[in-house]
Amino acid sequence: MIQVVKADGIQEKKLLGQLKNRSEEVDRRVTAAVTEIIDAVKAKGDEAVRDYTIRFDGKCPTRFEIPKEDIQRALDEADSDFVGSLRRAKENIEDFHRRQKHQSFIDAKSNGVMMGQRIRGLHRVGLYVPGGTAAYPSSVLMNAIPAKVAEVEEIVMITPPLKSGGANPDILVAAAIAGVDRVFLAGGAQAVAALAYGTESIPRVDKIVGPGNIYVATAKRLLYGTVDIDMVAGPSEILIMADENAPAPFVAADLMSQAEHDVLASAILLTTSEKLAQETVAELERQSAALSRREIIAQSLRDFGAIIVCRDVEEMIAYANDIAPEHLEVMMTNPLEYLGKLDNAGSVFLGNYSPEPLGDYFAGPNHVLPTSGTARFFSPLSVDSFVKKSSFIYYTEDVLCDAKDDIVRIAEREGLTAHANSIKVRF
Repeated sequence: MIQVVKADGIQEKKLLGQLKNRSEEVDRRVTAAVTEIIDAVKAKGDEAVRDYTIRFDGKCPTRFEIPKEDIQRALDEADSDFVGSLRRAKENIEDFHRRQKHQSFIDAKSNGVMMGQRIRGLHRVGLYVPGGTAAYPSSVLMNAIPAKVAEVEEIVMITPPLKSGGANPDILVAAAIAGVDRVFLAGGAQAVAALAYGTESIPRVDKIVGPGNIYVATAKRLLYGTVDIDMVAGPSEILIMADENAPAPFVAADLMSQAEHDVLASAILLTTSEKLAQETVAELERQSAALSRREIIAQSLRDFGAIIVCRDVEEMIAYANDIAPEHLEVMMTNPLEYLGKLDNAGSVFLGNYSPEPLGDYFAGPNHVLPTSGTARFFSPLSVDSFVKKSSFIYYTEDVLCDAKDDIVRIAEREGLTAHANSIKVRF
């Protein structure tokens, strides 16, 4: 079910190189198809969105926007235990993200100069939410709540219609709890294009966030610049660092928690213990037999999973930083001592009782994380993702006079005489 490799400086590097390349370049046919959809929506607005919705989803609602009373009805009729769980998760997510918020500032100097930075929430943000078998209410919370904390003026959610023509009720429940302002029924690349350009019914947004299939991801990539996006996410991934004291049942369960997402998902165990490696293989076989997505898990582990028996802890740390995983679990004795050495990971889970699903649903940190090694330079979705920062400057005549010679000298050295003139003309 999964490869076991003993590190020798050659085999494991070859294997990791293959795993890094699992996200193939977007098929040219997908790019061409998405480009056609984007152009049609830009030119024809609602008409194009309606045509593509009928073609891909089978049915288009009479109106794109879901009335607020329908959203409230979904909340009122929802299972109370489910609603309670979402509300408790919301409290944790909100509390964590409030701590990320920054304030505007003014630096007023004694000579009359004032400088500073104004921080404000974006005007309107679009949240794309899959609505079929990959409908994740947790993603609604994770995307909408930081936007609310950032004081985004309006959060617009767009989700594909079900075969019945309506919306997934769990998605509506999460939208109501998270404070989404408006919800529209449309999906795929056409929905992303509608948010980017605006149509007669669907408002244009400043930024689009949220997961989706290859067509959604490609549309976001192609429309970046017309609109801001969160990231172009690749398949999900988990890396576990474990020593000889880690419980094999826990390790196996956590590897499979990511493998079940997609046949392209990657689950890797780094350990210094050959005994744990073999016990984990046995646990994968035993536990997967009872899981609903066992076929996806088996293919994911077979194609993109690995257990690497490292020579020492330092080698594990080096590989973890090189792989830069989306999720990194540290099942080590005294896991906190390694936190300062692990520089490249979307989110780090410390100890035997901090499994990745804790972060997916409940703890508070965001589960929208960089994938495919981009944790080397990208950060998780946060309040900062939903704000715009502007600086400002106020100088008096006397202070500008003191600085004029330096400014003119630098401008003229750069050959920008009009810049220099802008200063000279004032004196």
